[in-house]
Order: sequence, then structure tokens, then C-alpha cells
Amino acid sequence: MILVLNAGSSSLRCALFEGGEDSAIWRVHVAGIGGSPHLMVTGDLDLKEDVPPAGDLALLVKWLLTCLRRLPDLHLRAVGHRIVHGGARHAGPARIDGPLIAELKTLVPLAPGHQLQGLACIAAVEEAWPGLPQIACFDTAFHRTQDRLAQIEAIPRVLTGDGLLRFGFHGLSYAHIAGVLPKLIGERAKGRIVVAHLGHGASLCALAGGRSAATTMGLTTLGGLMMGTRSGTVDPGLVLHLIQARGMAPSEVADLLSLRSGLLGVSGVSDDVRVLEASAAPEAHEALDLFAYRVARETGSLVAALGGLDAFVFTGGIGENAAAIRASVCARLSFLGLHLDPRLNAEGGPRIDSEGSPIPLLVIPAGEEREIAEEVSHLIDEGPRPR
Repeated sequence: MILVLNAGSSSLRCALFEGGEDSAIWRVHVAGIGGSPHLMVTGDLDLKEDVPPAGDLALLVKWLLTCLRRLPDLHLRAVGHRIVHGGARHAGPARIDGPLIAELKTLVPLAPGHQLQGLACIAAVEEAWPGLPQIACFDTAFHRTQDRLAQIEAIPRVLTGDGLLRFGFHGLSYAHIAGVLPKLIGERAKGRIVVAHLGHGASLCALAGGRSAATTMGLTTLGGLMMGTRSGTVDPGLVLHLIQARGMAPSEVADLLSLRSGLLGVSGVSDDVRVLEASAAPEAHEALDLFAYRVARETGSLVAALGGLDAFVFTGGIGENAAAIRASVCARLSFLGLHLDPRLNAEGGPRIDSEGSPIPLLVIPAGEEREIAEEVSHLIDEGPRPR
């Protein structure tokens, strides 16, 4: 059995996989960490104890692992972790040891909302199961196939040489899509694909031959698309203005762009698409319109990088569940041949394109935990998989 821990900025997903099964034996999803945690369990798993009230992630993971250790039929081969930032050195999963942990700590400033959570999960597992193999699976690794021009910024070369690159994120999600897409569209999956991972964190990825060719996020998880509470890419001059003209400290600017912008900032109502869709406030609908506009505009940049488009995929919490967002994005991209079938879109896919549409449109559930389990199993049995 392989246990997977996928820690987000305010959530934790846990799944147990056995052998070559595609579906998890059970899943646990805890949302609202740091506030009012909400527990969702799928599968035959009875967690008798109450979730720790409003606890931090470390406390929550310790509680969950304590519950799991009591299961009489739990025989773990390894634990796989989603680690958001792996830097430029890692193009695949890696066994976790002291030097790797030290390396991951140096990357905390580039993903402060995520990296510490992954490290907390690693420490909790080591305390619960000392010596059990742990594997780090990196969100950045999938993008290391990109050409140099897709990875560098227009900054002095010395800074590029110091490792200030466009790393990209959500790579585990994109790797999963690349793996399942051939089953849905056949040989076309080897062509030019844009995948929209739309959730509280959001990005787009251009796939060519099933490999990452370009993506919207860069050095950190703050760049690219607007998101739930993150601004996405803004004019660097805006940051300078906030610091120099408005007297904001860098930490205040970081808080504003990371926690008070995006859908929440534009709407002034919520970062939840469901709440915004139900709201009568015009600001709420402007936020949704801006989100769809930014997705369409960034898609244009990726289509230019690919030299064309052969299919478009929605995934992630918003991508999978917000039919109106999908329709709004596709309407803005109809000039590329994205023709949506309203009935299929309302049903949620997997195919949502109209009959005769030149570009297949798909909705594919995110499968980060499944991808992590596959990477862990392959690394333990055969070594790293070639990208």
C-alpha cells in the first residue's frame, strides 16, 4: 500500500492506494485548516475521533496518522508527498533524506504558502513511522522539459544563473492529464494541448507530445492567472508604487497580492465561485468575467507558444464544476475553434464540445494523488520514470 499526502495552503488530501488500482481504497479531505476544519471521507474508513478544532496543519496530520495507525490491515510500502517547489534540480520524484529536506527548506521563500506544509507532513510521518520510505513528488518537476526560452526571465544573466527561473507549478496535475488524455482522444493527445487547472490556485499549461512546453506560473505560485485570493501577474511597477509611493512594507504587499486579491479582491465578496455566481453584487460578476477573460488571454499566449491548438482541457475544482466559467472561457476562444455543447457542458463531460467542433473540449478530474502514487510505486520498483 502507498499512502499519499497532498498538503495545500489551507487543506489536506490523504489517499491510500493498493497495487495497480486506479482508485484509492479511501480518501480523506480536510478543508478550512487554520479556521474551521471540515472533514470529508470517501471509502471504508471510520475516523472515530473528532477533527482537532481550528488546528494548524501539523496538528491535523498528527491526528490523522494516529487514526490510521490503528487500522489492522494497514501495511505501507511508502508515503508519497506532494511538494510544491523542487527547484531546478529535480525533474522527477526523489527519496526523502536529510540533505533533501535541507534543500527543500531553502525553497520556502519561493512557495511560503505551501512548502512548509509539505515539510510538516514529512516530519509527522517520520515521527509516526520512523524509517518508512518517504518520497517527494514535485509540482515543478513536470515543467523541466521546457526549452530554455520558456524558463528564463528578461533579467540580468547573473540572476538567471543564480536560479531565478520560471519553474511552473501544478505539474502533478498536468502529468496526470497527459497520462489519461490518450484514452479519451487517441493520437490527438500527442499534439498541441492547453490544460486549464482552475481552482483556488490556477494556472495553464501548454503540452506538446505529452510534455510541458510552457506554463503561466513562474518563479513562484503567485504569477500567471488571477486566482481565489492571489493576484496573478501584475505590472512590477505596481509593486514598486505600493512600496515607494504608498509606504507599504514588502510583507504588506505580499499579503495584499497573496491573500487579498484575485476573485476575493476584485469582488469584495468571496473567493468562492459558487458564492460569486449566487451573488447579486455587480462586483461579484465582474470578478468572474475578469477570471474568464484572463484564462482566455493566457490561453492565447500558450497557443502562440505551441504554434496551434489540437485540444483544450479543463481540470481543478473550478474547471470541473463551474459550467458557466467554462462557457465564458470558450465563448472568448471561439475564434480558435472551441465550440461548446451547452447540454454536455451542463453534464460535466468528459467531452463537452459540440458535434463537428474542430477542437475537442474536455473536462477531466484532477488526479494529483493518483499521479503521486504511480510515481512512488515506479521509483520504488524501477527507479525514476523518463519524462
